Order: sequence, then C-alpha cells, then structure tokens
Amino acid sequence: MVTKADLVFRRVVTLRDGARVLLRPLLPDDRQALLDLFLPVAYEERRFMRDDVNDPQVVEAWIEDLNYDRVFPLVAVMGERIAGVTTLHFNSGSARHRCELRIFLSREFRRRGLGNKLLQSISEYASKRSMDMIEVQVVSEHVEIIKALQRAGFELVCTLEDYFILPDGELRDVALLVLRLRRSVDEF
Repeated sequence: MVTKADLVFRRVVTLRDGARVLLRPLLPDDRQALLDLFLPVAYEERRFMRDDVNDPQVVEAWIEDLNYDRVFPLVAVMGERIAGVTTLHFNSGSARHRCELRIFLSREFRRRGLGNKLLQSISEYASKRSMDMIEVQVVSEHVEIIKALQRAGFELVCTLEDYFILPDGELRDVALLVLRLRRSVDEF
C-alpha cells in the first residue's frame, strides 16, 4: 500500500556528466510534461512499446487513472521537463510477490546514467513494498538494453518466442529478465 511518504519521496541524483535530476512520483499536474516526453518519439522506437505513446488520449488516461497501488510511476525531472519515467506494475493473487518494470528515457538523457539511477530508486521502492522480484520484458533484438539490465543485476531467465507483435503484424521474441530482491531462505 502506498503511503504519504511514498508520494512525497524526492531524490536529487547527479548524472555522469554532472547534470542534476530530481526523481519523484508522477503527479496529476505532470500531464503536459508527460505528453511532451512521449509525443516526439519516432515510429521506429514506439513500435516496440506496448501503447501508442504518440496518442495524447493514451498518455492522458495514465494521468486520469493514477492508482499508485496498481502502478507506481517514478519520473526524472530536470527543470519543468520530464527526462524519463519508470513504472512498477504490481500483480495480484499468486503473482503478488513480483512486479513488472517498464522504463523510458528521453533520447537526450540516454547513456548518461539516468537509467541506472531510476532502476536503483524503483528497485528500492519495490523492496520496500515487499516484492520478491522485478520482471522486465525486452524485445530480444534490443541487445544493448538487455546487456544494460544485466549489468544492473537482472538475470536473463528465458526467451519467449513470438511473444510480441508489432503494429504491422510482425512477431518478435521477448527476453524475460528478473531482478531478485529476496533470495530463498535456504541460501546463505
């Protein structure tokens, strides 16, 4: 359950190039900044996303339907601009011990260490929420993203054949990676 402390969370991080960025939960007032983050995304990139982020109605629905107990969004803000966002999607029932991660960085903020800062903060939050593991799905051809996640501690669990369908109907394999936040009790 989300607490008031979760919603007032603020962390200033310094990127490799010295830029300072504020990490905090997404707020209803972030509507335009979130639209500004996603609207410029080119087709070649967004075709690998689950949602059409160029559709303002899709992005606005995320703001309208904010439910931090279901999806916890953490944004990276520089000035008035959102530079990146990561979300934890919480499961229920027999999958309640794991959550799914999604992350997107503005092109200008890639390869500067922001992704690692977001991953670290959102992983700490997942631990605080008593999650055992974080899952992430990446289209297999995005080898650099998979390698970056592995460097951050995620392990490649399996590849799911033809698991993702592109807007034009082409199928792609998906790599399933997991970050274990708790180890089994029998390990020492």
